[in-house]
Amino acid sequence: MASTQFTQNLKDFAWDIFDGLTDPNFRQNNWKKIGFFIFVLLLLFIILMVWWDNTPDDFSPVQNANHIAAKQQQEIVTGYVSTSTLITLANSLLEKPGGYLSNDVSPPSIWMDNIPNWEFGVLVQVRDFSRALRNDISRSQSQSLENADLAVAEPQFNFNSESWIFPSTESEYRQGIKALNSYLARLSNKQNDAQFYARADNLAAWLAIVEKRLGSLSQRLSASVGQIRINTDLAGEPAAQQSTPSPAEMVTKTPWTQIDDVFYETRGSAWALIHLLKAAEHDFADVLKDKNALLSLRQIIRELEATQETVWSPMISNGSGFGFLANHSLVMASYISRANAAIIDLRSLLSQG
Repeated sequence: MASTQFTQNLKDFAWDIFDGLTDPNFRQNNWKKIGFFIFVLLLLFIILMVWWDNTPDDFSPVQNANHIAAKQQQEIVTGYVSTSTLITLANSLLEKPGGYLSNDVSPPSIWMDNIPNWEFGVLVQVRDFSRALRNDISRSQSQSLENADLAVAEPQFNFNSESWIFPSTESEYRQGIKALNSYLARLSNKQNDAQFYARADNLAAWLAIVEKRLGSLSQRLSASVGQIRINTDLAGEPAAQQSTPSPAEMVTKTPWTQIDDVFYETRGSAWALIHLLKAAEHDFADVLKDKNALLSLRQIIRELEATQETVWSPMISNGSGFGFLANHSLVMASYISRANAAIIDLRSLLSQG
């Protein structure tokens, strides 16, 4: 009721200003109204930007799965926690404060870039896990049929993340979530056309994708101060070739205007990955124990949790490596690199007999 009255007052105020502009006797009082209206509008935008700049709260994948199962009257089976976590992550992009901001074309969200980059980081992990779920985890072997629901869900999440109309990104992602919910229901009902194979090779296949994602983020973060990189693209294989010759040494540097973009994309990616790994710890528990790899997985989660600490600085600073000012990108790169190295070790453990 209060918000409706506030909206009506704004409309009346705007009409008063319009009448004043069309009035030949336009005087100073109308200018005061215009100034006050602009002040109130800017104040409202600032309040919304502060509110929308908050990321969703953390959640326990197991407790979240229990809540969904109780609400839908479903049975928790192998893969239920991981799938419900994927659904919750996708929903969080659409239902957090302010909704999905990456495709907004109006103020104040068009002035915000931290949360849209955070959203993209989460979205990348949703895309990667849904792809692994469709191509590996839900299939018994390479010649088996793919699940029909996952065949719908996976391409939906790969829709343009910045489309605001005809169709909107939100509508496409909701179709993907709907398909995942259908797969989850079939999984819970133990139907033969919906499977989740908690095998070491399937977990390793997904972690191989994660490894490359984290490696790329680590390089982009580390390049905040610029670095001369030795070209090792063809190292270890003398007969290997590449399409375009590259110099022996390359200078890589992330532009200063993109430093905070990469930082918040990494935070979003790590946030989503923490929850997916905790879900995998539950669904792949027997495999991890058999490979003596459970502690390795928990160490990865701990490294990634450090990336979610509060940023006390009003902006992401980009000081030199050992300079006077802090370099938030290098600190984040440290955590991501350690997590990436631990994932490489975990994949090695999973591949052992």
